[in-house]
Amino acid sequence: MGFSKDFLWGAASAAYQVEGAYDEDGKGMGIWDALSEGHVKHGDNGNTACDHYHRYKEDVALMKQLGLKAYRFSVSWPRVMPKEGSVNEKGLAFYKDLADELLAAGITPMCTLFHWNLPMWIHDQGGWLCDKVSDYFAEYVKIVVEALSDKVSVWMTLNEVATFLGAGYMAGVHAPFEECQSDAQEAEKRICALTKNILLAHGKAAQVIREHAVLAPEVGIAMDGTLYMPWEETAEEIEKARAATFPESISCRAVNWWLEPVVNGKLHPKMAEIVSAQELEQIHQPLDFIGYNCYKANNYDDDYGPNPALYPGIPRTAMDWAITPDALYWAIRFYHERYGLPIMITENGMANVDFIMSDGKVHDPQRIEYLKGYLKGMKRAVEEGYPVIGYLYWSIMDNFEWAEGYDKRFGLIYVDYRTQERTLKDSALWYAGVIRENGEKL
Repeated sequence: MGFSKDFLWGAASAAYQVEGAYDEDGKGMGIWDALSEGHVKHGDNGNTACDHYHRYKEDVALMKQLGLKAYRFSVSWPRVMPKEGSVNEKGLAFYKDLADELLAAGITPMCTLFHWNLPMWIHDQGGWLCDKVSDYFAEYVKIVVEALSDKVSVWMTLNEVATFLGAGYMAGVHAPFEECQSDAQEAEKRICALTKNILLAHGKAAQVIREHAVLAPEVGIAMDGTLYMPWEETAEEIEKARAATFPESISCRAVNWWLEPVVNGKLHPKMAEIVSAQELEQIHQPLDFIGYNCYKANNYDDDYGPNPALYPGIPRTAMDWAITPDALYWAIRFYHERYGLPIMITENGMANVDFIMSDGKVHDPQRIEYLKGYLKGMKRAVEEGYPVIGYLYWSIMDNFEWAEGYDKRFGLIYVDYRTQERTLKDSALWYAGVIRENGEKL
């Protein structure tokens, strides 16, 4: 048993990382637009990025050339709602045109509704700590769904809740760059308050999608969070890895911190102190799939502790992340066994040291080997009967990698940021072959 005929081989991006046009056609300022100065390597920013806002037709043509079955994009909240209570029709028109272009190319459009660039007008009211933020999000989601749901049927409410909370509001390394310097008790209170608002935003968005969508919707959430792999495939080591993946502690990095209330309607005792039964009912909405962004197993991180599998000189990506090919297998297995939902790999990929070589091409054999290993793990999960509905490589093209700026190149397509010229990397052509063969020869 291999991949189904309708398996969704695709790629992904995010609005702020690719669009540019940061102040055009009525777009408002988001937290990454307004606050990133001084926080990004080399003083980089997303003002122009890949200029996808103006070049989306060229980009979709390249996606078609590669044979992509699906493309996951995100909508910029400040582009659609530049001010409280306002709707920017020109901003919405861009996403309508993008969806039309994808459909014309035979590519399934998938929409992520929030990928980190919160509007400044909400930030000024407290951002994700604002009591009204979930209602603001529901209002915005209704606008987007009414505009796009005759073209889009696959929706993700939020992207990487663990990271935009932890990196943005606790560690201060991502926008809005707020570092929590409180004691442990106050830090836990902050995490819980943020979590409540984020969970309510997800739940209200899911309700809005189902109530207002034109096409029958498939609703999910794109998660990140810790994943631990067993050192060896014994029953004891598998259960140790499972327990570490789903800890009982207060941790925004733990997937179960989020998915227990979202999927199972269960709250951590600390969260139960601040979330009412009515609010939990709003949070606990039916989902069609779990999206998971998977790059590595966290027990290969340097801060994990005694680490029998982490050896000096282990292969690493340009992000300094250990390459752990079996991560997709264990992520799919653990998350499906716990939550019983189909899995979509909504991000997976590697940053590499890519540049145009003397023959005018971009040779990236390391990325191809990375993909061979990870995709074999995913294929094993499929062959063992775990329901996997799609795989989206991160990212379709090199782009603005948040606080890392433009040095970290994840793309299948190389972007020369001086000229905006696109070049298909060797890995893009290899991936096109995987899609043509539907993963049969992995």
